[in-house]
Amino acid sequence: MIGMFSGLNSYLYSTGVATLPVSTSTLVMATQLVFIAIFSFILVRQKFTAYSVNAIVLLSIGLGIMGLHTRGDLPEHESPKQYVLGFVMTIVCAAVGGFIFPMMELMFRKNNQAITYSLMLEIQFIVCFFATLACTFGIIISNDFKAIPVEARDFELGEANYYVVLVVISIVWQIYYMGSMGVTICGSSLLSGIITAMMMPIIEILAIIFYKENFQVEKGVSLVLSLWGFGSYFYGEFKQAKLVKRTHIPEIEHPLNPSFPSP
Repeated sequence: MIGMFSGLNSYLYSTGVATLPVSTSTLVMATQLVFIAIFSFILVRQKFTAYSVNAIVLLSIGLGIMGLHTRGDLPEHESPKQYVLGFVMTIVCAAVGGFIFPMMELMFRKNNQAITYSLMLEIQFIVCFFATLACTFGIIISNDFKAIPVEARDFELGEANYYVVLVVISIVWQIYYMGSMGVTICGSSLLSGIITAMMMPIIEILAIIFYKENFQVEKGVSLVLSLWGFGSYFYGEFKQAKLVKRTHIPEIEHPLNPSFPSP
C-alpha cells in the first residue's frame, strides 16, 4: 500500500511541478511537514513540544503569505487555470507524502523483528517496485512513453545527456528514500519531515541562480518564516538534549530497534 501511495505521490509531484515555478512548488511542498505532524499524531501518537508546534505554525503562515498575489508568478504561456491546478495538485502531493512518512514509522513499530540494513533495502525495494509499477501504468494509459524520445531530441544539452539526467535523478531519489527511511527508524517521521523540508531554502536559492526566477517579497517573507520554524525545532531539540544530559536521565531503548539510540 505504501508503494502505491508513493506512486500516486510521484505522479502528483511531477504534474504539479511541471506547471509551477520551482521556487513556488518548493514552498508549497514545505507544507508536507504540517501533514506529517497531523498524521504522526493520529497514527503513532507523536508527542509535540512548544518548539515543534511553533515550527509547524510558522510554516503554515509562510504558505499563506506565499499564496498572495500569485498571478504575478504565473509562468509565460500558461493559463491561470493550469497554474491553480498545479498548485492544488502540489498541495495534495504534500498531503499524500505527509501520510507516507507516519505510515512507514507505524510499519516499523508493528514489526516484530530488529530493523537491519538488509531489511531496510528489502523494504525500499518493495515500496519502490510498486511505486514504479503504479507510475508505469499511468504512463501507459496517458501514452507518455512516446513523449520521451521527443523530449530527448529537444533537450538543450543533447539527447544522450537527457538519458544521463534521468539515470542520475533516479539514483538521487533512491538515496533520498533510503535516508528518509533511516531517519524515521533512528528518530521519527516528524524529524524526517523536518530534514526534508530543510531542502527548501537550498532549492529556492538554486532556482533563482540557475533559472532566473522572480523572487517576490511574499516568497522572501515565506522563506524567512520557514527558516525560523526550522531553527525553532532544532533549538527545542538542543534544549531537550541538554536537559537530558544535565539530569542524567538514562537512555531509553529505541522503540523501533534496540540497536538504534533514541533521538
